[in-house]
Amino acid sequence: MSWEVVIGLEVHVQINSKTKAFCGCSTAFGAEPNSQTCPVCLGMPGQLPVLNHIAVDKTILTGLAINATINLESRFDRKNYFYPDLPKGYQITQFSVPLVDGGYLDIASNDGKKRIGITRIHMEEDAGKSMHEGLDAVSHIDLNRSGVPLMEVVSEPDMRSADEAIAYLKQLHQLIRFLDVSGGNMEKGQFRCDANVSVRQFGAPLGTRAELKNLNSFRFIKQGIEYEVIRQIELIEDGGTVVQETRLYDSVKGETRSMRSKEEAHDYRYFPEPDLPPLRISAEEVALIRAGMPELPPQLRQRFEEEYGLSAYDADVLTQTRDLATWYEQLVAAHPKDPKRCANWMANELLGRLNEQGQNISNAPIDAKTLAVLLDRIDDGTISGKIAKDVLDTMIKTGQSADQIIEEKGLKQVSDTGAIDALIKEIIEANPKQVEQYRGGRDKLFGFFVGQVMKATRGQANPSVVNTRLKALL
Repeated sequence: MSWEVVIGLEVHVQINSKTKAFCGCSTAFGAEPNSQTCPVCLGMPGQLPVLNHIAVDKTILTGLAINATINLESRFDRKNYFYPDLPKGYQITQFSVPLVDGGYLDIASNDGKKRIGITRIHMEEDAGKSMHEGLDAVSHIDLNRSGVPLMEVVSEPDMRSADEAIAYLKQLHQLIRFLDVSGGNMEKGQFRCDANVSVRQFGAPLGTRAELKNLNSFRFIKQGIEYEVIRQIELIEDGGTVVQETRLYDSVKGETRSMRSKEEAHDYRYFPEPDLPPLRISAEEVALIRAGMPELPPQLRQRFEEEYGLSAYDADVLTQTRDLATWYEQLVAAHPKDPKRCANWMANELLGRLNEQGQNISNAPIDAKTLAVLLDRIDDGTISGKIAKDVLDTMIKTGQSADQIIEEKGLKQVSDTGAIDALIKEIIEANPKQVEQYRGGRDKLFGFFVGQVMKATRGQANPSVVNTRLKALL
């Protein structure tokens, strides 16, 4: 318990753009290897880069969302290193003056709300991809990703556990997806994290850090950090010292292993990019981007809880993306009498079914008004909640309206007290033993009688009417 964990994260976010950072090549995922390249992104002599303005605007938008300072003048630099997937022998990035300075994200921690500082967000281009598997002991290089626009989000070393690191990453991941800055698909490399991990005695100076690479899922990030913390503590307690290095996380073995000694900034021989002038942004451009910024997830969650009476869990689920939040508000507008029921049906019933079919709210086969009609039919007693779930299954499968399905399948709920009374009397006469036991104090048998009525009506009897009349007649 005398050890304190210190974690800082560097997150590479692929910016949503149809073209690369400095040329017109496509950024589409999954194309034939090396089919989306040109002399510019391959670094051919004499080819000049031209900056992608969409990538600039989306980086500014992210900076505004984290309450950062936007530098009206920033600069590009060359980061020099040699690796097979870097055809130019250097990476265009921002080192000396980034586009975005400072900022923060608030996360939930064991001690309540905690603020995680963000040092900077800088723009840069991606490298290519080395492929090793299934290639008979040789490596191949796919340069389609070379030049894809990225922003690197660098946090302060403010996190003190793997859980806090994951909470921060999930907040950042939600934000960039909500703003449509990035798809954030970790399997496609659109959201990649490197973790700087160190340990120290409480009150002592910062310890030597190790940088963890190959962290491509939240689960592996957590496992990698937890393993590295234990490794460093055991190493120090056994009399050893932690060396600054880059370590690879092996998700199969569940361990980290040394990859290379950690380079310092001077090892990369940074110098100003001679082919790009300083990036100058006007205050008016920043103001315009700020004016178009949507209501952000933290504010949306709070408003959904206060305005619609939602639980914190439901509010969080329904603000994961802008599409979800918009769809929910459209549903409430069409069915305003019960926002909580709208949330329950959307979060638990609709999204669960869409997820099973590999769909999401943006390509759902029904819209908010269509689901609202189904909820109206529950409220007006046309169908029960149980039957409504079956109707929803058919709606998603066929695209038909609730009214069409109810009519075609004859699913209207039986609410006629006369008909229900007659049926209950028949069931009472057919089950004298159970009636005697119920009247003798076995209250749990009430469920037996409800079941018999629902079975006889194929689930179409109005549950509220059934309960009321059963209590009266028993």
